[in-house]
Amino acid sequence: MPSSKQPPKWRQIADEIAAEIRDGCYGPDQRLPSVQAQVAAGRGATATVYRAYQALEAEGLVRMVFGSGTVVLGPGESPHTVVTGAARLDRLRRTGQPLTPGETYTNSQSVIRSCADPEIAALLGIELYDEIVIRSRTFMRGERAITLALNCIHIRALQVLPELIDPGPMPKFRHDLYTERTGQQLTAGPQKSAARFASTNELTEFGIDVPPDVPVPVLVLRTVYSDDDGPLEVWEDILRPGMWHASS
Repeated sequence: MPSSKQPPKWRQIADEIAAEIRDGCYGPDQRLPSVQAQVAAGRGATATVYRAYQALEAEGLVRMVFGSGTVVLGPGESPHTVVTGAARLDRLRRTGQPLTPGETYTNSQSVIRSCADPEIAALLGIELYDEIVIRSRTFMRGERAITLALNCIHIRALQVLPELIDPGPMPKFRHDLYTERTGQQLTAGPQKSAARFASTNELTEFGIDVPPDVPVPVLVLRTVYSDDDGPLEVWEDILRPGMWHASS
């Protein structure tokens, strides 16, 4: 479902270089031309090219090493950045590709549960313990879980999207189906981040084995999506310890 809107210049550069990597112009462990070399070649301004390289790193294609340049990663290598849900959605609408290179997902679930989290209830504008739809999946790089994606969805969405209770893939991204069926656009609020300690379930999902009395901090990124009637979905990304994020 590519968008007709022209992507920003840094995104165009990132997509061009990503295609060059896929075509074998640059192989694993090979350095990309420096930012200044790209600027001298007329590819764009310094800040624009640098932003493109950041996006390539966030998508798992390269690693930016201070003092050593930008190195193309092999299929088994893992960068320390992750793509957030909001960035993944932007990529899906721009290219039709829901996953970044080398990324897969597993453990898709969809259930109706009472909302026991007062913060989520407040964000959705519901009473504590009202029912919501919870969709979740684990994004992987190779054998390593890097992001736990959690979507807490207002129960009213089921009237329009009964497919929400099916954990399998939908024919289109659910926000786009919602717009088609209601005529309402879903808008994203600002992405907010917070640190907290990982739950036992999250540590298990990440494959991290530590004694129960050892706290393990994780970064949680949260975006609220709303329609004309108010908040409809809270999208959370729980990042593997030691990972950080950059938009793509």
